[in-house]
Amino acid sequence: MIIAQITDLHVVAKNRLCYHRVPTNAQLAQSIAHINSLDPRPDAVIASGDLTDHGRPEEYDLLRETLSDLIPPVFVIPGNHDRRDVLLKAFASEDYMPPPDAPFVNYAIDRYPVRLIGLDTSVLERHHGMMCEERLRWLDATLSAQPDCPTLIFMHHPPFRTGVQWMDASGLHGGRMMEEIVRRHRQVVRVACGHIHRPIHVAWAGTIASTSPSTCHQVSLNLTGQNGFEFTMEPRAVQLHVWDDSYGLISHLSYVPAGYEEVAMLSSLTDEARAKLLAQNRREYQELCNSEYDR
Repeated sequence: MIIAQITDLHVVAKNRLCYHRVPTNAQLAQSIAHINSLDPRPDAVIASGDLTDHGRPEEYDLLRETLSDLIPPVFVIPGNHDRRDVLLKAFASEDYMPPPDAPFVNYAIDRYPVRLIGLDTSVLERHHGMMCEERLRWLDATLSAQPDCPTLIFMHHPPFRTGVQWMDASGLHGGRMMEEIVRRHRQVVRVACGHIHRPIHVAWAGTIASTSPSTCHQVSLNLTGQNGFEFTMEPRAVQLHVWDDSYGLISHLSYVPAGYEEVAMLSSLTDEARAKLLAQNRREYQELCNSEYDR
């Protein structure tokens, strides 16, 4: 079994740019084309949060339209940029999705050799994540129901400190309590996270916890705690988690080949030159975003 992980998609409304400069919608489309082209093709795709940039209905409409191009099935959870209530309504027709009035987007997928558990760590209108008592109880009970099945948990906020201090400041509350639960359930072979926009791995709770690069911009590797948030147009990648009966879960980075030259060029341009170029080259760039779409 092969599981593709995409994360931090930051989809914006049609013909908009994220942060006035990043073509996140086009970059997601390129990532989807890359996944579809892989041989062998993944059996499933997990999208570990920050699906949209503002959590608006029009963004989820475009997200669903774009994800529909994926050949493998995709399973989504929210991140701190999402709105849980809007996401639940947008994906209400998906058989794995909890009902629209559910308190959290938590679920288990039992149709594969590796069990997939989607875990909602989002907190309304806050950037940090939370594993509250209710979510911890749900996780413990769900893991207890299938103690012998290899299990991958996917969530947005990593349950460990990464050393990227600006991102850790908006990290997960309750991670230590989650660690105690996971340590008791030896079938957990991976905890796959997003949020950091970087590939990071750590031995955690008797298993491996990891974060994956974004399908759009990455966060600069800054371990000093100075200068605050900075993003960089480093290569984008999809994480591939490959199940091997003898060795367990083996993970790879599969870099998205489309758009390298374009991204490198865009990152070096002035805002005025970038806007002119984008308007000329792609339909998504024809309408420049106004201030309400900037963060």
